[in-house]
Amino acid sequence: MTGLVLEGGAMRGLFSAGIMDVWMENGIEFDGVIGVSAGAAFGCNYKSRQPGRAIRYNKRFSKDPRYCSVRSWLKSGDIFNAQFAYHEMPTKYDPFDGDAFEANPMAFYVVCTDVETGEAVYKELTVADDDCYDWIRASASMPVVSRVVELEGKKLLDGGITDSIPLAAMERFGFERNVVILTQPEGFVKRPTRFMPLMRWNLRKYPKAVEALARRHEMYNEQLAYVALREREGAILVICPDEPLVIGHVEHDAEKMQRVYDIGRKKGEEMVAAVRTFLST
Repeated sequence: MTGLVLEGGAMRGLFSAGIMDVWMENGIEFDGVIGVSAGAAFGCNYKSRQPGRAIRYNKRFSKDPRYCSVRSWLKSGDIFNAQFAYHEMPTKYDPFDGDAFEANPMAFYVVCTDVETGEAVYKELTVADDDCYDWIRASASMPVVSRVVELEGKKLLDGGITDSIPLAAMERFGFERNVVILTQPEGFVKRPTRFMPLMRWNLRKYPKAVEALARRHEMYNEQLAYVALREREGAILVICPDEPLVIGHVEHDAEKMQRVYDIGRKKGEEMVAAVRTFLST
């Protein structure tokens, strides 16, 4: 089976969205997709076959305080407003095609972090309902600026804390030929976060999550090494930006969003033939 692996990176994920939109427009299909954080939030549009949706609503609401703002964070605990961004947006303002999502046989997984165990949680989403939207929200809920999301008896946050590049998970699920989209350029090395003291205080009730955050840079760099190994073995195809993507984790400049998205589209167009060849091998 063929799979698509999408790392997160907040608004760097618009690079991935641009690639995916080009591939959807060219009829490139996968048997499964797994997304982390922004990879989950934008990757769901591959299963619903809605190219252009991610960049459209992000630009439209880039300066709308109901969507993403310090005001939302102070009032609700979520910088991306949970009700507006994950429930009103997909049902009212830029409708998510739930019928197409459910009809498409492509498997779709999201990755979250269980803050009580400090371990990754993988969830296959098959029905486009409120629970589906909340699983995607949980996967993209960044520490400190998001509330813990409670689903199925678990307390969840950003999947990137514990499995930033879920290639190994996708292989365990039986997907042998995988395309991996990274949002950092080749040669990137993750460093320890300078916000660790704040995260340690914010998540003081969840010591396992704090431990995972403290070694997140080690986990990420180990995963990059595994990606490089599998690429040398010819088992995967890796796509990443040529240079660092200049955009904030929380971005209100629609022009910057469009620029990162266009970089992704250009890369996606360059890789259409290579992806088709790889998937058919």
